[in-house]
Amino acid sequence: MITVFSWGVYGILLHKGQVFMADPVNGRYKAFLFVGLAYFLTAVLAPLFLLMAKGAAFTGYTSTGMSWSLIAGIAGAVGAFGTLLAFGAKGSPATVMSIVFAGAPVINALVSLWLFRHEIDFGKVSPMFYLGLALAVIGGGLVTLYKPNPAPAKKPAAAQAIPATPGSAATKLS
Repeated sequence: MITVFSWGVYGILLHKGQVFMADPVNGRYKAFLFVGLAYFLTAVLAPLFLLMAKGAAFTGYTSTGMSWSLIAGIAGAVGAFGTLLAFGAKGSPATVMSIVFAGAPVINALVSLWLFRHEIDFGKVSPMFYLGLALAVIGGGLVTLYKPNPAPAKKPAAAQAIPATPGSAATKLS
């Protein structure tokens, strides 16, 4: 539930960070810089202190484990950057994150099927699995297409009542 909540608010917070940089051209890059700083604080310093507090040995790192972990981190960072690019292309958090969070499970399922294709008996895969994939795509599309939009901005009262000036159509009618 921690992940669901934190990733659920991620796009909204990221968009706010980009907008509040007050730099329409470079705001997304500035926001991404602070995402990187947050990753450093959360994913480098925190585990380092935790490992030191537990007295863990700094051995036992394998090149394969480090490589896959590094690739995973790069994939996450590229995803964060792609999210910022989508916001920069006028995507709203509701639209962008609906596409991301509906599409990500589908990509995860397809890549997992491919990676473990030799271990899977595809004849025994429940049709409900494929229905779930289709529903995820359809659900993401429906949320994107039918998301609630903000109410139109109201015009100031002064703009609604135009005073009649001498010689205007309003004075000629009266």
